[in-house]
Amino acid sequence: MKISAIICAAGTGERAGFGRNKLLVTLYGAPALYHTLRAFDISEIDEVVVTSSAADYKEIKTLCTPFGFDTILGGKTRFAGVKKALDKISGDIVIIHDGARPFVTKKIIRDCIETVKTYGSAVCATPVTDTMASVYYGVITDVPKRETVYAVQTPQGFIAADIKKAYEIAADDGIPYTDDSSVYANYIGLPHIFEGDRHNTKLTYREDFTRDVPMISPAEGCRLGIGADTHAFGGLDNFVTLAGVKIECDSSLIAHSDGDVVLHAVMDAILSACGLKDIGHYFPDTDKKYKGADSAKLLLEVIDMAKAEGYAPVNISVTVQAEKPRLAPHIDDMTTSLAKLCALPADCVAIAAGTSERLGFVGEGLGIVAYASVLMRKI
Repeated sequence: MKISAIICAAGTGERAGFGRNKLLVTLYGAPALYHTLRAFDISEIDEVVVTSSAADYKEIKTLCTPFGFDTILGGKTRFAGVKKALDKISGDIVIIHDGARPFVTKKIIRDCIETVKTYGSAVCATPVTDTMASVYYGVITDVPKRETVYAVQTPQGFIAADIKKAYEIAADDGIPYTDDSSVYANYIGLPHIFEGDRHNTKLTYREDFTRDVPMISPAEGCRLGIGADTHAFGGLDNFVTLAGVKIECDSSLIAHSDGDVVLHAVMDAILSACGLKDIGHYFPDTDKKYKGADSAKLLLEVIDMAKAEGYAPVNISVTVQAEKPRLAPHIDDMTTSLAKLCALPADCVAIAAGTSERLGFVGEGLGIVAYASVLMRKI
């Protein structure tokens, strides 16, 4: 089943008092909306549509583009914005979430999807711990049993056809709906809840950005891998290959493959982050088919192996130590080549080069060493 998601970000956030959309205010070093978007960047979701006001459209679209999410203009109300987004999505299931809940976790989102698959609807909710009361003109008129009362949150998920039908009918009923489960309940049936998390709070007021704000882990769903490789000079060619770039040199590197120490270090780092074995296990130098192999092609195989484990590279850092050849003029080409191979923006790849001050194996000009660290994220 195709899964769509709608993130509501078209409000003005006036109650927060920032003089701008609260979702664009900094939280943990990034706009609050960024954290919401990142939570929805999971393999289970096929498309994401984010609603925006006209005033914030350019800024919100800029945030959404790296994730591959669509941005559309919302409406004057949350209801109107969701209805426009529902017309845009094409999934069999739709998950609707308020952008002002940046503390939502990937687990909550996945639980929402699974609950919809089982029951046809899914409303994130948490049991209340305080005694709740119904009040009319300042007088308590009813005290429901606490165990029957839940605080309703988002995300809320539904069979797309059902919630689209409900929104079509509700468009003319004049009721000021504050969430999607109310629309569903009025025209489709009783929505099913699943238990969320008390930390999945909503940013409403200025103090919500600093008071009891749950920590967002920047490493959630990420893994770090480190790799290294060394090859000695002594080959008969007049070039070395580094990060897929041929560079003139008075000698080439001795290797079973093309001896690209940079790509070999990156490959080992990727495999390490995914909990897999090293490149020697998958591409042994005792296997004739890897004689003179193009390391760029081997790297693509390693990236496919990482994808099979559910991971993709986020950024790469490489340090090369070599007395020869002089690498400074080639760093940009090497960076561009490595970024292209890993399907990353160039600013997510860094390659630094240095010598060993004439010390040791590298300093004596006997070979080249490369070290790589790679951050991988769950996809």
